[in-house]
Amino acid sequence: MQSQRPSRAGRAARVLWRLFLLGFAAFLFLVIALYYNWFGNMPSIDQYENPSAALASEVRADDGSLLGRYYVQDRSNSTYEEISPNVINALIATEDERFEEHSGVDGRAILRAVFSLGKAGGGSTITQQLAKNLFGRTKQSLLTIPIIKIREWVMAVRLERNLTKREIITLYLNTVPFPDNVYGIKNASLTFFSKTPDKLRLDEAAVLIGTLKGNSMYNPRTHADRALSRRNTVLDQMVKAERLDATTASDLKAKPVILNYKKISYHDGLAPYFRKVVESEVKKLTKDLYKSNGESYDIYKDGLKIYTTINPTMQRYAEEAVEEHLKSIQPLFFAQSGYGSGTVWNKQKSILDRAMKSSDRYKDMKESGATDAEIEAAFRKPVKTKVFSWKSPNHQKDTVISPLDSIKYTRMFLQAGFMVMEPETGEVKAWVGGIDHDYYQYDHVNIRATRQVGSTIKPLLYCLAVDNGISPCSNISTAAQSFPGVRGLYNAGGSKYGSMPMKKALASSVNNAALYLIKQVGIEGFVDFLRKCGVTAKIDPVPSMALGVSDISLYEMMRAYTMFPTSGMQSQPIFITKIEDKNGNLLKSFTPEQKEIISASTAFKMVKMMRGVVDFGTGARLRRRYNFTVDAGGKTGTTNSQADAWFMGYTPQLLGGVWVGCDDRFLSFRSEALGQGAAAALPIWALFMKKAYADKSLGLDPKKEFVEPENFDECSVTDPNSVTWGQEATYYGPVPRSQNNDPEPATGDEGIDESKVNSDADMITPQPDALPPVE
Repeated sequence: MQSQRPSRAGRAARVLWRLFLLGFAAFLFLVIALYYNWFGNMPSIDQYENPSAALASEVRADDGSLLGRYYVQDRSNSTYEEISPNVINALIATEDERFEEHSGVDGRAILRAVFSLGKAGGGSTITQQLAKNLFGRTKQSLLTIPIIKIREWVMAVRLERNLTKREIITLYLNTVPFPDNVYGIKNASLTFFSKTPDKLRLDEAAVLIGTLKGNSMYNPRTHADRALSRRNTVLDQMVKAERLDATTASDLKAKPVILNYKKISYHDGLAPYFRKVVESEVKKLTKDLYKSNGESYDIYKDGLKIYTTINPTMQRYAEEAVEEHLKSIQPLFFAQSGYGSGTVWNKQKSILDRAMKSSDRYKDMKESGATDAEIEAAFRKPVKTKVFSWKSPNHQKDTVISPLDSIKYTRMFLQAGFMVMEPETGEVKAWVGGIDHDYYQYDHVNIRATRQVGSTIKPLLYCLAVDNGISPCSNISTAAQSFPGVRGLYNAGGSKYGSMPMKKALASSVNNAALYLIKQVGIEGFVDFLRKCGVTAKIDPVPSMALGVSDISLYEMMRAYTMFPTSGMQSQPIFITKIEDKNGNLLKSFTPEQKEIISASTAFKMVKMMRGVVDFGTGARLRRRYNFTVDAGGKTGTTNSQADAWFMGYTPQLLGGVWVGCDDRFLSFRSEALGQGAAAALPIWALFMKKAYADKSLGLDPKKEFVEPENFDECSVTDPNSVTWGQEATYYGPVPRSQNNDPEPATGDEGIDESKVNSDADMITPQPDALPPVE
């Protein structure tokens, strides 16, 4: 009997079955291979059990409040309990209605997506999307899509096996991107509605979940109409999923989208200069700290918790004091001849060239191949731009100006550095590095920001003299002084007053008195003492160092001054108290450090002399104009041509230091009445202290006084046999002034006319400082 041949249809069916079985076998092989990592590049079991994503580190103030974040992705975590059920319900209804039923992959959703070509919704589950967020997104092509999808399914199933549904949805909401480069529901909630995610209303939750379909397209800040429409779609989806009743949804859909937007940027918020310093310091501190996997901690990815000493209230008062004072004197600065017209820059081509070449505009044009002539022409052509302005609440205004004129204008603003700390503990309570971090990133408090300190160096010199046996009650010479290697007499001012009590010489800041004292203690001896006080800046061993010609940072001057209000104990400034990992485990902690520099008796003698500065000396306006009645001591300082104005002052509980000037030293007040330390710097200190001591929440006691040591004798001297006197140094500095150029320092106990005080002059012409970065 002859067998029948299969029909053509039968043969086709057999081929199709073989192809199907072969494809199914290949599919199974691929799934198994991916599951068991035969192809590599799959996350480990440990990564599934402990999934993570780049987590922003947080820097916090002394009360635990958030100062700012450091991040690659602006993201902070929330627990499930810290997320409103409104968010959870909106997310599930919109993104994955069967989330609580499937095991990571939803076959029904996949088939729906395939047959509707995606019009009825996508096939990816929340778990699959989480896998993409955690383990990276792969570039897709027509050939790789099947492999990528299978890989996602495998990762999703593994996540479901290792995590609970609550953990999955929490982790998803902590890693998903929202508009404006914000990651995670916590930061999105804080950014768009200024509230934590547990307090989000239903309509607010719907707005945020609606943006997941398209961060830019549905950004409620930039596309309000689209965001409203998308929000309403989310509410409809919640009704469809039976997670919201239709009546409530209808009421909510009638409401507008109302934001309370506040994006925390690097420049915004309290203490931006301080946060930059903390960032740099934490990088150094964590360099030798390692995670369990052997990697070093990354401040931008590992979610560190950094606790600092900054007091938010004091920081706010400090920033307000800087703004209030500089805002009031800047018009006087601009009103000087040559400033409004810009002719003051006529002889400063080298400075302008450096500033221009450090700008982004110059670098971009250079990279694009523009010639020097083309770049110069572009810098002289007026363009629309934003510039800094004290007149605007946000410190900027729109204008039309050439880039070159913009550089001139920007650099003619007075800058300031202001630091406040507790002298006993060394804890830094306020740090203001400049007038606006958006426009001026150069930090004038930072240890690398050195400027001539003027007469603020004198208390350190007087302190060494007292410690070396000179009584504050004794008369000292104000005559011109001779030094080895110098022809003639070295006269810096004050010789016509003859001898005068040491305490009055400091209060009136008589320059020749300082030269007399440095001759007694020795130039090298004073250099050694400054090193002992923690000054690491370059110090030239010349007589004029007694007048403050050395460039020293405000930070180091603060450290040196801590010994006065603390009975001779120097406190190392401390601004970080501890660093924790993302789980709250302590990585590093810091405690105050103190060492004795001078005796309690010497310290109190200095306190009494420095009281004289603010009671009747060069800083008397603290009492008379600002009516500051708290027990205090301090010292003003001014350098040549008023390029630098200083005031260092302290109470029994707080120490503060202020510097004011321009980054280019040739820009300064021509009037000493306006540019001296007492006029340009002291008011910032006074405005801050007045607010701080008036605020009872800070716990400051306005009646607290410095404690006099037992058996204290103001006029006693140190045993000469215990003194190690410094050695004279050969002087290699500039030729001293002649007698005819003798300035007129203030003197006497009462009735000083501050407008005529010329007590902080020294004899050096300041050298141009290295330009801060032009941003």
